[in-house]
Amino acid sequence: MRLPRPVLIATVTATATGSLLLSPHSATADRNPPVREGSALTQGAARTPASATRNALDASVTDLSSATRGYPRKQVLAPDPEDPADKSIKLGLTPYHAIAPKLNALQQLGDRVSVEVAGRSAGGHRLFLVTVTAPESTGQTRAQERMRELIENAPGAAAKDRAVKATYKTPVFFNNNIHGNEWEGTDAALELIEQLATAKDTKTSDLLAHNRLYFNITANPDGRIAGTRANAAGFDMNRDFVTASQPEVRAMRQIMIDKQPAVMLDLHGYVNGTLIEPTTPPHGENYEYDLFLKNTYANALGMEAAVNGLGYTPAKDGVEPAQIPFRDQQEGWDDWPPIFTPQYAAFHGTVAAHTVEIPLAVNNAVYNTLPVDELRRRSAINVDVAGAAMSATLDYTRTHRTSLIADQIEVFRRGATGAAQVPVSAETVPGVPGIGPEDVYTTDFPRAYVIPAGAGQRSATAAARLVDHLLAQDVRVTRATRDFRLAGRSYPKGSYLVDLHQPKRGLANVLLADGTDISDKVSVMYDISGWSLGRLWGATVVRVQDGSLSAAGARTVEAATRVGHVAPRGDLRLRLDSPQEIAALNSLLQQGVLVRQQADGSVVVPASARTKAAALARTYDVSFDATKVSQGTSLHRVRVAAAVTPGELFALREMNFDVVPVSTAILNAGFDWSTADVLFVSSGLDRARLNATARAALDAFLGTHGLVGRGATGAALNSAVGLLAATPVEGNGDANGVVRVVNSGGSVTAGAPDHSFVYAPVWFTDLGPGVRVEQAYATGNPLVSGHWRPLDDGTGGPAAAGGQASVVSGPHAVLFGTEPLFRDHPKGEFPQVGRALLTVS
Repeated sequence: MRLPRPVLIATVTATATGSLLLSPHSATADRNPPVREGSALTQGAARTPASATRNALDASVTDLSSATRGYPRKQVLAPDPEDPADKSIKLGLTPYHAIAPKLNALQQLGDRVSVEVAGRSAGGHRLFLVTVTAPESTGQTRAQERMRELIENAPGAAAKDRAVKATYKTPVFFNNNIHGNEWEGTDAALELIEQLATAKDTKTSDLLAHNRLYFNITANPDGRIAGTRANAAGFDMNRDFVTASQPEVRAMRQIMIDKQPAVMLDLHGYVNGTLIEPTTPPHGENYEYDLFLKNTYANALGMEAAVNGLGYTPAKDGVEPAQIPFRDQQEGWDDWPPIFTPQYAAFHGTVAAHTVEIPLAVNNAVYNTLPVDELRRRSAINVDVAGAAMSATLDYTRTHRTSLIADQIEVFRRGATGAAQVPVSAETVPGVPGIGPEDVYTTDFPRAYVIPAGAGQRSATAAARLVDHLLAQDVRVTRATRDFRLAGRSYPKGSYLVDLHQPKRGLANVLLADGTDISDKVSVMYDISGWSLGRLWGATVVRVQDGSLSAAGARTVEAATRVGHVAPRGDLRLRLDSPQEIAALNSLLQQGVLVRQQADGSVVVPASARTKAAALARTYDVSFDATKVSQGTSLHRVRVAAAVTPGELFALREMNFDVVPVSTAILNAGFDWSTADVLFVSSGLDRARLNATARAALDAFLGTHGLVGRGATGAALNSAVGLLAATPVEGNGDANGVVRVVNSGGSVTAGAPDHSFVYAPVWFTDLGPGVRVEQAYATGNPLVSGHWRPLDDGTGGPAAAGGQASVVSGPHAVLFGTEPLFRDHPKGEFPQVGRALLTVS
């Protein structure tokens, strides 16, 4: 067992040089520091353009697996327009517009450097993937691809294959600048590529003969240019890997799938001294953590030595010694959720994966307050530190190439054969000191998951979307060719099966499983602790613990079967149980179609709009069924004024709402309320901070229009204007996860899933006349998975929320205590907000 270690997220101490310091005696830093999705929407985020959402939704993924060409793969990149406002310039770093010319020059240095465009950002900028390796003929590249496929698809054979051991090139992936205002990884990568391109020594020749090195030069060009953590759509992409809403994340995901790195670094800033993973507990329960910890810790030691070996000191340079959270801290920097790049990479076979936080802060406030010379001094040191970490990783890879690939093969073998995980201990992971019971996290993998077809599926549209998402994540899915029984339950032909005997079983399970309540394991988590797609994406998903799958006659699918259709005659009924159905409805309303809403939340579309419905069925994969009901409440196009988080703004636009972003600042500057039909507030609008004119205009609008509020901010506005008689109660502000809920069957929550997501949960008491409980937290402890503890005074815990109202409504307002649009993730919850906006407008 480890000696007692400090808690990482305890206090934050600013040094004289403005960086965050951690020392063996005082752990005082975090990831830059934590930036929550629920933080107040800044004016910059409020102006996130609709074009960025459209780019993100429409962007395609570049297939990087082609073996039809050898290496190098040279191309002349067209230059980008020069941007003198690029925030990198002030730091003496490479502006985005200089990257393409630099890559063109690097390709001319010899035959080792190749450049491909892996995709485009939400802001439309190219994402450059550089490969550095010894030259390969087309035949040699094809042989490498065959071996890569053998490692994943037939790991037992790969373990015995002499060619794999002797000639397979170990893939190494360096991911840079995913947070746009953490710049220096990009510059360190460009410097390292130049060194590798020109070096004549035997060590470099040996390295490139036996390894392929992949560099994502800047994962976030939008943020690099603007000096923001987020991309042009307002997303922190190092939280998006489970959802993959952003094109940059989908590009990184495809690199991991197609290149299958055994080793990867994700370069970040700023923690002083340099923070090098592996992490503190809790550790993700779906990893093959013994193999991961073995390599990640060993490589961390090498990086630590290289960084400290640069000779920077606290007294001379303001640089503290490097640190390794697994060894040096107790909790607060965990690898529990697969939303971070290195943790997600582990599910694609990466057995040494690290976040590296370089030391000296140059972003946020200090970017604007420190002298340029000091900023450039810091950035130069940061480039050196990032380069040292990269070079040490290459040394580790060169000397451990065979064992790294053997361990990657073993990850895939365990998944494919259903082998048991190996708990970490001093015996199973020799060489890693201080392993204790607090580091042991494993799971009980089921035999399979079934996504039923037919009457057993609450939403065929949601099921198809989930299947396509799993396939895009490289999870294998099959489809039953006949009716079958499994574990005592009958399923119809066409049902989907996710067999957990597959190479990436950990990824399949981490996405579909309920997850675990870890509230009693640690006192603090770095970010979210629950995310289950099986519970939150609107489809019925059944966990099957045991049984033979052969009765299904299942066949592998490459895409979900399309389910959209339109009844051939009569009026049409459209359920509103998925974001796609809300989007289709909004399209009809925008085209002027008269649509009527029913009490159960569904809508009736007149037969005269059948042609339009057919086009939308194809676009959104939704079903318009026949109905004889023609009455209901007439709906109209809804224009939403929204003071919301970036994730919520994105989700509203994904549902095809016409959104006008607002905030306290925007209203104080003067806002034309005639452009809006309803107000949605969750963040960034404080009535008390409005000037008298803005407050009067807001109150006048809410006197005749509806309000949808989420969380404490939305509830506070409701209380201030008195639309709905309900007292909000705030739970623990750090609580988050998947919760059980009970829906009332009203127009907002009829047919909604019986699970929801919370972050800083709220519930409502003292309900006045006319207030309807649309949804309540399940009685007892509603938390299924995540981290939710009572506050120190005993209040704010899940037991206090049990049985209390989580969503309430009245004639002109709906309030949510849950997070139904959180980071664009819980797709099955989106329709609740969509219905609420339609109802109160």
